[in-house]
Amino acid sequence: MQRLTLKTSTIFIAKSGRTRVFRSLNEVPPKLRKQLDESTNSFNSATILIADRRGRQEIVRALNGLPSALRSRVASSMTPQSAGESTPPARPTQIICFLKDNWLEIALPCAVGLIIWAAFYFR
Repeated sequence: MQRLTLKTSTIFIAKSGRTRVFRSLNEVPPKLRKQLDESTNSFNSATILIADRRGRQEIVRALNGLPSALRSRVASSMTPQSAGESTPPARPTQIICFLKDNWLEIALPCAVGLIIWAAFYFR
């Protein structure tokens, strides 16, 4: 039996409420290609490689909200952990960085709560 390998690409670009589909990067208009390049080189981007029929099945499972058998850094960060598993303790530097980055989101609700408490307590 002869083995046949087929390589295909599909690029979905959703912008301004419209989704466009391209079969290769060469089909993408230059202006849109530049924006695509900028967005895919950011910290929040990921590359998905579908190498075979099983890869396609895993994507379909993920789109349907079913658990995947594949281990992935992105997938593992999005799935809730079971009760038996525990997260490693946060290092003090992580806590300090979190507080430094989110001090306003933490302080503002506390301040609003304090003002409301004071308004009812000192009435």
